Amino acid sequence: MGFFANLFKKKPKNDKYQMGLHKSKASFDNLKKLIDESDSISEDLFDSIEDLLIAADIGVETVLYFTNALREEIKKQGIEDPHQLSEIIVDKLFEIYLKDEFVDTTLRFDDGKTNVYLFVGVNGVGKTTTIGKLAKQYKSEGKKVMMVAGDTFRAGAIEQLREWSNRAGVGFFAKDAGTDPSSVIFDALTIAVKENYDLVLVDTAGRLQNKVNLMNELAKMKRVISKTLPDSPQETLLVIDATTGQNGMNQAHIFNEVTELSGIVLTKLDGTAKGGIVLAIRHLYNLPIKYVGLGEKIDDLVPFDIENYIYNLFKGFF
Repeated sequence: MGFFANLFKKKPKNDKYQMGLHKSKASFDNLKKLIDESDSISEDLFDSIEDLLIAADIGVETVLYFTNALREEIKKQGIEDPHQLSEIIVDKLFEIYLKDEFVDTTLRFDDGKTNVYLFVGVNGVGKTTTIGKLAKQYKSEGKKVMMVAGDTFRAGAIEQLREWSNRAGVGFFAKDAGTDPSSVIFDALTIAVKENYDLVLVDTAGRLQNKVNLMNELAKMKRVISKTLPDSPQETLLVIDATTGQNGMNQAHIFNEVTELSGIVLTKLDGTAKGGIVLAIRHLYNLPIKYVGLGEKIDDLVPFDIENYIYNLFKGFF
């Protein structure tokens, strides 16, 4: 058996992944059924495989790349029996994610420094909730954390973040609504350095109506951060709502153009989403999924685990 197929002997278990991926798993269960019921490897079979993978939110471009690789592997191995395809499909899909390299999903944290994580993404994807949950986790590890309200334009954004800082029991910094976000960040970082904060989590606005303005605003914020704290931000994380499917891919495309992203936080992977977007983002933008939200509770935001992801999508294949 291949590397990923061998994974199923180990049976990594995380019930949260099982719950979060059950909608995606339905597409892959149908894929298994399709293979089991096929008499031959034909173009009709490939068409059906493509349809099922696109339905799982893997995305057309990534699916076509995958099926071409699958065709080549089948030809290389001289396979004629469709029932031998399960192992190859699993291996080839996750070669897309790993790309023959170790994928570091940990968030960079420089000991002895004030670290800065910048969060970007459109409104409504769960940025504020993500910041609050991460703040709580780092606080529980003994870190001194500050949350910064860099979204000074959306009504209620500042108070929403303030409420999460109260829940997490961490520091909070904001200025009046409508203030230049870069000035908010500068003042916050000045305090953070003076008072020896370990981590500063910065919320940002998510307006995509004018990409030029967004680009300029984010670029200015990052200049202020790096000028105040060289080698920062340690992370620039795009938060995407997993239930938005290909719309989430469009967001990844735009934000990847306007800022240098270090990774993705995929929220709301809680049973209603199709998790194939993980593969599409990795394939098209070479960005790792760093965290996933698998529920509403404070501990339901977890580091992305590729083995649990694979296992819960494909258990039943072997």
